[in-house]
Amino acid sequence: MNLRIDLAWLLMIAEHKTPGDPQVTDWGALVAAVSRHEAEIFGVPVYETPHDRAAALLQVLLHIPALERSNALFASSVAYAYLVSSGLKVVTSPEQVRDLARLVKEDGASVHAIADQLRLWSL
Repeated sequence: MNLRIDLAWLLMIAEHKTPGDPQVTDWGALVAAVSRHEAEIFGVPVYETPHDRAAALLQVLLHIPALERSNALFASSVAYAYLVSSGLKVVTSPEQVRDLARLVKEDGASVHAIADQLRLWSL
């Protein structure tokens, strides 16, 4: 079974995991993230594993900022929470989170490369 998140779930992560509860500045970015992680082609999921779906969420939220600030923290928190909510045990460090955000934002990592990095966070 694939975990499906919604707008309320993303807003809860933003409220609880980003300092100062930043305001949403682009609702479309959140809607795009929800749609992307559950994308299917002819009934077949585009993103098969929790790591793939978390990577899709992270990538879209980093490239299309939804909040007035703290978007890298928000995107990373969403990916982490998605993996944990999918039943995976996740262990990471602030350095790994920072490095992944840089890989995505500055180096333009593909969703597959992001998923590979997220797999390193899972036990």
